[in-house]
Amino acid sequence: MTAQPPTDSAAPDAADSLAALPRHIAIIMDGNNRWAKRRELPGNEGHRAGELALRQVVELAAKAPVDVLTVFAFSSENWRRPADEVAALMQLFLFALDARVQELDRARIRLRFIGDRSAFSAELQAGMRAAEEKTAAHQRMTLVIAVNYGGQWDVAQAAQRLSVMVANGEISAADITPERLGAAVEMADLPPVDLLIRTGGELRISNFVLWQAAYAELYFSDVLWPDFGDEQLQAALADFAQRQRRFGRTSEQIEAFHA
Repeated sequence: MTAQPPTDSAAPDAADSLAALPRHIAIIMDGNNRWAKRRELPGNEGHRAGELALRQVVELAAKAPVDVLTVFAFSSENWRRPADEVAALMQLFLFALDARVQELDRARIRLRFIGDRSAFSAELQAGMRAAEEKTAAHQRMTLVIAVNYGGQWDVAQAAQRLSVMVANGEISAADITPERLGAAVEMADLPPVDLLIRTGGELRISNFVLWQAAYAELYFSDVLWPDFGDEQLQAALADFAQRQRRFGRTSEQIEAFHA
């Protein structure tokens, strides 16, 4: 008896292996503090330099072109950092909302935020909403900023939403499939992550977009985030273009799709 493929698989398939350029890049921007320490500068200067690096990478990604760029700006674990550093990060966040949103609007880039916003000040929450509304109609590229975000939190939130639907009789427990759960996580309306980049030399994904990057290609750079620019991004894209993404198929099957 021939085995039948599951009908509820959330996995991408061979058609997604044909593109040499990723549609969705996610970046863990690591190394700001170490960059500052090496220059005997305050840690805040590293974060300022990191914000400038992000501005450049956004421009480069839009020109590539990439459909979606998601960056890990502030994790749910970052609250454990020294209070003065957290306060400085919040101030930098406010500055970026004020200064960079105008640039994104002119560049026709849509801005979105993912994560639990409830821990932020009312001023920051209002700024995020205003930035999303101002850029909502743009289609050149989507920039997603992950703030107070964790991949496990994301999946748990999706599970909670589905459990409420079960409790209300809208669906049964048997209806909870990978596809339905995937439709409840953050960025469900966007393409899955194709390429996950981490800078700073660490070899881990640190609870970032766990569901969305389930089939992503991983790329680790030793370069500290403030020094990550065109040369480093092009190297990551070139590496991605050389990967063979099989999604469970054989190399021969993938080569047939390319033929």
